[in-house]
Amino acid sequence: MAYRTRMGRTGAALLVTGLLMVAAPPTGAGAATVPRIDLRVLVVDDGGDAVDAVESELRGTGVPYTVVRLGRPDRPVIDAAFLADTVDGRPRAKYQGVVLPNADPFGAGSAEADALAAYEKTFGVRQVDAYTWAHPGVGLDDTSDGGYAGPLDGVDAAVTPAGKAGPFGYLDGAVEFEDNSPSVSESYGYAGRPREGYTSYLDMPVGADGGRASLIGEYAHDGRRELVVTFAYNRHQRQFRLLARGIVEWLTQGVHLGQSRNYFSVHVDDVFAPDSRWDTELNCTPGDFDCGDGEGAGTTPIRMTAQDALYAAQWQQSAGFTLDMVYNGGAGEAWKAQNGGSDPLTTQLLADRAEYRWVNHTYTHPFLGCVQDTSTVPWQCAKDAAGSTLWMSRAEISAQIRNNHDWAVGKGLTVDRAELVTGEHSGLKTLPQQPADNPNLAGALADNGVKWVASDNSREPVQRAVGGALTVPRHPMNVYYNVGTAAEMTDEYNWIYSSRADGGSGVCETNPGSTCLDEPLDAATGYAAYIAPQEARTALGHVIANDPRPHYVHQSNMAEERLLYPVLDKVLGDYRSLFADNTPVVNPRHRDVGSELARRAAWDKALADGKVTAYRVGTTVTVEAPSGVVAPVTAPEGTRKQLILGTSVFGTAYAGQRSAWTSPEPLQQAITLTLPA
Repeated sequence: MAYRTRMGRTGAALLVTGLLMVAAPPTGAGAATVPRIDLRVLVVDDGGDAVDAVESELRGTGVPYTVVRLGRPDRPVIDAAFLADTVDGRPRAKYQGVVLPNADPFGAGSAEADALAAYEKTFGVRQVDAYTWAHPGVGLDDTSDGGYAGPLDGVDAAVTPAGKAGPFGYLDGAVEFEDNSPSVSESYGYAGRPREGYTSYLDMPVGADGGRASLIGEYAHDGRRELVVTFAYNRHQRQFRLLARGIVEWLTQGVHLGQSRNYFSVHVDDVFAPDSRWDTELNCTPGDFDCGDGEGAGTTPIRMTAQDALYAAQWQQSAGFTLDMVYNGGAGEAWKAQNGGSDPLTTQLLADRAEYRWVNHTYTHPFLGCVQDTSTVPWQCAKDAAGSTLWMSRAEISAQIRNNHDWAVGKGLTVDRAELVTGEHSGLKTLPQQPADNPNLAGALADNGVKWVASDNSREPVQRAVGGALTVPRHPMNVYYNVGTAAEMTDEYNWIYSSRADGGSGVCETNPGSTCLDEPLDAATGYAAYIAPQEARTALGHVIANDPRPHYVHQSNMAEERLLYPVLDKVLGDYRSLFADNTPVVNPRHRDVGSELARRAAWDKALADGKVTAYRVGTTVTVEAPSGVVAPVTAPEGTRKQLILGTSVFGTAYAGQRSAWTSPEPLQQAITLTLPA
């Protein structure tokens, strides 16, 4: 759709070129000439990975945007009327930033390119060239003039001093390009030496003379500013994920809807309970109904000791990180009764109770869904004579929740009644055997005041309602619950991810979502050299993607050879080597993750329904959203929020900006912020 009213150019003389390019609104007759800049981004998409990556960052952080798909014959024409108009006598820029697939997707001299250039110059709107090559047209020498063109796998790039002082100040400096496979080229790019008007933000070494050439930088020319990116990437690659925040901050000049954090929480399930052990001969877990005689076949369960508990508390102190202990009090009592009434593990964990966060995992960890018929493999839901599914009752589920909560209170643990993790996420639908939730689950949750119930992100990544509660999807960590040693872990990993010809199960050959190992891992080195680094890389990918979902492991991973810690140490170590002190990892608890996901869902719906209005005029930002919807807003340091009387500091500090979920104050209809002059 193209608007018929063309914009005026009277606001052009009021523009300046700092972080906040629109001047403070004057009073009196000239006030209407200060343009209104809507807080929305225009994305021009050619179907490539680079634009998709930037779009994913906008979507994931809650930044409103409009997409024009270049390949569609019915797409709107990008002309002056599409880009701007007049509202209440004031010139309005409909977009605060423009993302293009490259420096000139329309062709030199095209009317659309001219319209965009005039728009950006008039309103001080910035442009991102998502992926282009190094050449004088973007402020860089050709790569033949002391630059580089080729694969970038494993390249040690670095944020320049200008990048640290500007949009990438949340990074420590090093940006190593991924090199996950020596046999696959994963990224390609061009590094050019800057010309006049170009400021490099990310560069790499070139040549033998110690010189450097740019991979990302700002090109100021003709009264416009472009962020030039000269390497290929996709939304999942670490180098993009590290730089994505800065690309958006540069594009929006640090003022936009949406916010982003780097989250990492780890739930340790089955605390106080033992976990079954993988049998390296049977290639299954004795005690499970689908393994041998189901009686254990001589294996011993895996359970933390008091020394493991001491180590956990000490590790937390040294790592500066808090674990969530997801506990089964009744299972611990049963263990104690079976072992002469003594349980040093429980004694030690209770002595250190204040060191951890505690989450209810039910009293004895039963399956809370349908009654399981284990006479077949895989199991199926048992049915009565009339063919109806048999379910665990509401009273039984409620007792499991209530008894575990009461046990914790009696032991002096601080627990939140609203948080729950059921055993194996049971009670929720479990495909293919149980395609629906236990109909008794929602009532039992309500009986106990549960508002946040965990789900498995690999099955259900989207938050949903269960009666009056909401799910909290959790990422499973690929450190198995049924192993206590690296050799056991590697053996089970080989069984799952090796082909039949290599002695594995062959599941990796038949499952379209899996791939087989080139060859089985060495039992002595496979965990430390391959599995742990790979799992740490996966987890860090979630952390730097604004994903608040917790990760979950099991108490067995903190026992015996303590397999969990190498993974956590690498995640935290790599994170702290990549990010500046102003961007700490955020460690939310169960309920806070649930609240974050719920706020995001409500915000996304409000945007999709077109019910959000947000703009800035000079140094004043106005945001209007539906009643009850909290808005995410990011702004520079020094921003103030308007109160009924006076102002207050806006938001909290993160990554060099201020941001918050915020809403109008009582008696106000809109959020009003005053940006620093």
